[in-house]
Amino acid sequence: MSASVEALAQQVLQLSSAERARLLDRVIDSLDADRDRDERWNALAAKRDAEADADPASLVPGPEALARIRASLG
Repeated sequence: MSASVEALAQQVLQLSSAERARLLDRVIDSLDADRDRDERWNALAAKRDAEADADPASLVPGPEALARIRASLG
């Protein structure tokens, strides 16, 4: 780490945990390069979650799903 980053880290660590959490949220938001992609992903995840809730019998246990994938790859 550069000296300026180290100094900043020391300042950040002096903040309260609530202030650090707010700062972390802002930093993460600044790194989010593709909000549209994330919104589409969240929508797809919500749709699949709703489908799973509507028909739990359609769910495949993780180990079985992995076995199917491995079998399909040969």
